[in-house]
Amino acid sequence: MTELGEQVSSREAAIFERIEAFRRRKPRLLDDMVTLAHGAGGKSSAALLDAVFLPAFTAAGALPSRRDDAAELVLGSGERLAVSTDSFVVQPRRFPGGSIGHLAVHGTLNDLAMVGARPLALSAAFVLEEGLAIEELRAVVADMAEAAARCGVAVVTGDTKVVGHGAADGLYVTTTGIGSIPPGRELRAERVREGDVMLCSGTIGDHGTAVLLARGELAIEADVSSDTAYVGELVEALLAAAPATRWLRDATRGGVATVCNELARDSGLTVVLDERALPIRPEVAGACELLGIDPLYVANEGKFVAVVAPGEAEAALEALRAHPLGEQAVAIGEVRAEPPGLVVLVTLLGGTRIVDMLVGDPLPRIC
Repeated sequence: MTELGEQVSSREAAIFERIEAFRRRKPRLLDDMVTLAHGAGGKSSAALLDAVFLPAFTAAGALPSRRDDAAELVLGSGERLAVSTDSFVVQPRRFPGGSIGHLAVHGTLNDLAMVGARPLALSAAFVLEEGLAIEELRAVVADMAEAAARCGVAVVTGDTKVVGHGAADGLYVTTTGIGSIPPGRELRAERVREGDVMLCSGTIGDHGTAVLLARGELAIEADVSSDTAYVGELVEALLAAAPATRWLRDATRGGVATVCNELARDSGLTVVLDERALPIRPEVAGACELLGIDPLYVANEGKFVAVVAPGEAEAALEALRAHPLGEQAVAIGEVRAEPPGLVVLVTLLGGTRIVDMLVGDPLPRIC
């Protein structure tokens, strides 16, 4: 797909560079109050992280410099562990294809998989609102137990808190996962090189669209199910076929567009996407068009974006497509050196446009 980068002309590159000089300025937190946008995984989330959390925890020596889906801990024995934590606040709590219970397991384990880790254990903490039906809680816990068993990992510890009626939206779940990183695995943005190929493990936008339609607030009917799933086996198949794989990221909040922007930011390179290659189900594309939402920004819960060496791209795709979760895997673009730090989409008409990080929160409370 090297011809994609050539479509970004020198004139366009000059324009992009001026725009990117503005975009590279560190996000500033201008809000006095927390808004839903701060939890959407886009620019507002980054500003909150940079202005509140990172200064405090980095000063205390508690945070690494990298912003991966999971932190890496090196033990005295040399063994490398990965740790990730995530909270789940989806509404409705049950939707076509899954529930908050499935998300709570899959989401955290997928974050471990994105740094190449194999899961060892999970913890789970619950915030329950007074008045929640015990039968619904029992069903959510059963979903979590089923999902964990399918992933080959146990929930080994946890906590439960109850708050008064109206103080929470029924049920919040937080899970933390610990995994082991095999020797020699290094998946990070610094390893990405010009000419590398961008792969997507399957169709995008399924989860966010399914949850939105399940709320029943819109007069839209479409047969769309969430893609929530654990992708650890798919990652293992990819790494076996393409051991030089550079980087992985599951495209949850903010969608494919936002994770590609994170890659461009962290690598200092340019991601060039091909709109013709983007794997979007017709039902998802139709629903997003009616709602005025770009599927590139819609959350996924069982898909990831991978950057692989060009010489291993075909083997990587073959391995992904051989697994049930990767049957629709495709190459969606490539990495270029110029203009640095951008995500550029080559459109259906042959033009180009910048794909920025998510601004605002078009689909709140979806994971």
